[in-house]
Amino acid sequence: MTATDHSLELVAAAAQAAADKLAHDIVAYDVSDVLAITDAFVLASAPNDRQVKAIVDGVEEQLLKELGAKPVRREGERDGRWVLLDYVDIVVHVQHSEERVFYALERLWKDCPELALPEDAVATRGKGAEHAGDSAESGEPA
Repeated sequence: MTATDHSLELVAAAAQAAADKLAHDIVAYDVSDVLAITDAFVLASAPNDRQVKAIVDGVEEQLLKELGAKPVRREGERDGRWVLLDYVDIVVHVQHSEERVFYALERLWKDCPELALPEDAVATRGKGAEHAGDSAESGEPA
């Protein structure tokens, strides 16, 4: 089984919305063969809690506006370190950069096919590492 067309639409819209809010390292996986509960995971990260929340808000607004989709569950918002938006067909994970490195979800799902994303989302790859390097050079915490 592979992700449905509707799931792929949600993935593309979520990835574009995350990119519009300056998320880092956006990637999506088709997990439909290994999980019965959803078709795809979208992963994105940001260097601070405020930006994590802004990305989550942007994704939620864009999916509602473009596709009429509302999440059935939103978790982790209070801390702003790892927020999960569950749309049933897809799950969007927006993580603080430190959580992204620590939990390494890409390692867990590396055997699943990676989904094509809009160009703006693909362009975010490696931005987290760039930001960490910039912060280390300036003496600021990443």
